[in-house]
Amino acid sequence: MTRVKRGRLAVLASLAALPLVAMHGGAQAGPEAMPGVANPARARIDYMLKCQGCHQPDGGGNMANTPPLKGEVARFLSVPGGREFIGRVPGVASVDLDDARLADVVNYTLHRFDRAHLPPGFQPYTAAELGALRKQPLRLERAQARARLMAAMNAKSGG
Repeated sequence: MTRVKRGRLAVLASLAALPLVAMHGGAQAGPEAMPGVANPARARIDYMLKCQGCHQPDGGGNMANTPPLKGEVARFLSVPGGREFIGRVPGVASVDLDDARLADVVNYTLHRFDRAHLPPGFQPYTAAELGALRKQPLRLERAQARARLMAAMNAKSGG
């Protein structure tokens, strides 16, 4: 079976589970709660359909063309301009989701792949905030902006 077929089967299996999630409620409770994610099951499916093709199922990405999310994405929230950067990167700014679903996916991604680096008092992204940010998408300047933010993060952490 090809990698593409396996990926499609995984997505279909996840979609098949949605009625069960709906019957038992979409919100999570306990230590795995995800503030700012109204429907974690749908956010997971949206990540699978819209993001994981490049960022990979585990958020590892690949340094050739897609930076990792795992262990890194929430670090952007610790430096000036980092929060805005997340909302303006091409994959976020141009994805074909409405602003509310996009907020769910971005907040899901932060919790799922980099909960350890969420700053104290983290305020989840809102639909209105992402709606405004995605109107000013980063294009060719994204690599330079990312490098500048990464340098600021590394300087802040002493590494």
